[in-house]
Amino acid sequence: MSETLTPTEKIQELTPRQRVFAIIGASSGNLVEWFDFYIYSFCALYFSSAFFPSGNPTTQLLNTAGIFAAGFLMRPVGGWMFGHIADRYGRRNAMMISVLMMCGGSLMIAVLPTYAQIGTAAPVLLLLARLFQGLSVGGEYGTSATYMSEVALPGRRGFFASFQYVTLIGGQLLALLVLVILQQLLSEAELKAWGWRIPFVCGAAAALVSLYLRRSLTETTTASERSSKEAGSIKGLLHHKRAFITVLGFTAGGSLIFYTFTTYMQKYLVNTAGMSTKTASAVMTGALLIYMALQPVFGALSDRIGRRTAMIWFGGLAMVCTVPIMSTLHGVSNPYAAGALIVCALAIVSLYTSISGLIKAEMFPVEVRALGVGLSYAVANALFGGTAEYVALWFKQAGMEQNFYWYVSGMCALAFIVALRMPDPSKSGLLKG
Repeated sequence: MSETLTPTEKIQELTPRQRVFAIIGASSGNLVEWFDFYIYSFCALYFSSAFFPSGNPTTQLLNTAGIFAAGFLMRPVGGWMFGHIADRYGRRNAMMISVLMMCGGSLMIAVLPTYAQIGTAAPVLLLLARLFQGLSVGGEYGTSATYMSEVALPGRRGFFASFQYVTLIGGQLLALLVLVILQQLLSEAELKAWGWRIPFVCGAAAALVSLYLRRSLTETTTASERSSKEAGSIKGLLHHKRAFITVLGFTAGGSLIFYTFTTYMQKYLVNTAGMSTKTASAVMTGALLIYMALQPVFGALSDRIGRRTAMIWFGGLAMVCTVPIMSTLHGVSNPYAAGALIVCALAIVSLYTSISGLIKAEMFPVEVRALGVGLSYAVANALFGGTAEYVALWFKQAGMEQNFYWYVSGMCALAFIVALRMPDPSKSGLLKG
């Protein structure tokens, strides 16, 4: 394809086969990145004592959740760095670098010595690995969301873009499935001793496959766009302050409730509802599988009712339903009932996650699109999504667990207000063609 073509013309020249391959290539890295990132959360029940040997189980989980949150603090840096690379040097190059960095971080965790072997250096090195991964994931979201939005078919962008969260959830689900398999093959003592390292090795190896697929992706920006004076710059992004603030507003609630009902929920079922680890893992496996299947459905729905309408419904339902669902889960012992409640919550969250990347991409012009999407998402995600587990466990330890439910509900109320005030992407969106 000629570099003189506009992005719209380049996308229109893609054959159906090229378009599908582009979605698969971008998605493959997304799946690997999020598998590696979430395996940390799911395996924390087994390795927390290896790095933080003293204290009760809640304190150990609080320490590992703190390091999980610290990884999120690097996301704004990653969002800025990879947004700049994607807007200035191309989406494909940024996505290749990010998946390699995630591979390195996972491999480092897989071979880390424990506290018993090297003392306090063990949790310090664990923190460094998580910061490295956080930098990578901070760049992955914005770049892949931008790329998938740009290659999606007009009129069906909601459907195509929803596959970002299909693979994101797929990474979580795959991480959980690997854990379930290990739980069947290894004893709890073996999992705590060395078995928890296996998923990190698998994630690092899978990155090589993603790297191979991403090498062949079609670039969606032209050389002239990438050489624009304000391409990938904070100065250029400042011309779109309203879009940036809007994304911050609805991402705060969206990311908080997403992490509450996905990564934290397994611990909630074990630590609060009193389920066994294996039962909680099975419940979450089923719930995440259904959640993943819901993404294209809700993405296609957004193509019919509009992105703004979908966001309004998300904010309103999440605001009203979060406290009742969490309160009911607190006393549910039946795994099927717990699974049904979690699926109901995740159906509401799907109104947001299925179009999360797309609705952000529609707000920014091509020269700062990856930066705008990545940085605004990363800031809100670091402040609210990444701290979800830590805040939840802190409220529990303080004997005020129900306050966390109201905190999530309040942030979803903010998302509802922002959605009501945001411009309609169908009329003012910047993804044309």
